[in-house]
Amino acid sequence: MDTKLADAADIAVTEAPPPRRVWPAIRRFFSAPAALLGAVGLLLVIGAATFAPLISPQDPYDLMQLDIMDSRLAPGSESFSGVPYHLGTDGQGRDILSGILYGLRTSLIVGIASAFVAALIGTTAGLMAAYMGGRTETFMMRLVDLQLSFPTILMALMVLAILGNGVTNVVLAIIVAEWATYARTARGTALVEREKEYIEAARCLRIPGHRVLLRHLLPNCLAPIIVIATMQVARAIGLEATLSFLGLGASVTQPSLGMLIANGYQYLLSGLYWISFYPGIALLITIVSINLVGDRLRDVLNPRNAR
Repeated sequence: MDTKLADAADIAVTEAPPPRRVWPAIRRFFSAPAALLGAVGLLLVIGAATFAPLISPQDPYDLMQLDIMDSRLAPGSESFSGVPYHLGTDGQGRDILSGILYGLRTSLIVGIASAFVAALIGTTAGLMAAYMGGRTETFMMRLVDLQLSFPTILMALMVLAILGNGVTNVVLAIIVAEWATYARTARGTALVEREKEYIEAARCLRIPGHRVLLRHLLPNCLAPIIVIATMQVARAIGLEATLSFLGLGASVTQPSLGMLIANGYQYLLSGLYWISFYPGIALLITIVSINLVGDRLRDVLNPRNAR
């Protein structure tokens, strides 16, 4: 009987938005030209990264395909075997277009994976701190304050100095540097939701704490977390590019956009602009597209802006 009563209470106190609100929210999202532009740009970036093995002229991971005689060719040039290089080549003879397509895959994997895991850890910590209160909340939030007192790039550099290079280590470094942002956001939102009637009703019915957290607090705290996560994907991509530019990111055999930009940095004053310019444009388009989508999500998911 207690289980049935708890299940009924779960249905009664959960504030799930009705399905009919989804389509108006989607229409509101695409009503802004900037959001539409960002969504189109993001879809193009994701499509290019997903189908990179099918559309790229060269596999930049395969060192056997690289020919030093094709290094630093201008855009529109052809190799000695007649293969066209539409965006030119870098100092190792790698096709810039192929490097960008595969570099987008690396950057997106790092951005999405680090944002997802950091959101999972930070949201869990923030919700537990807000719901449990007392010494647990004090300890967790002092840990968050300590984490946020360090610059993000400095924290990532410290982690990579211990773990070394590699995509996996970059993801771990970004998670360590960014989880506290989610924890503070989740805790602030949960503190507001904790004082509402449906949480009091769940407590009065003696629903277990983990069910209150997962089925009541979490769904009603997701909106700001989704917005933060979207923005953090772009932030993580930019941070990965910075680390790769400094030589602490992805390995040479697994190019990312930051590493491609770093490869051409020393040639900028020699007129070989394309080695860094085109990967930089790809990085700019990716970050701007994600930020435009995230900015519009913030407006759409903000209940104060709902009509």
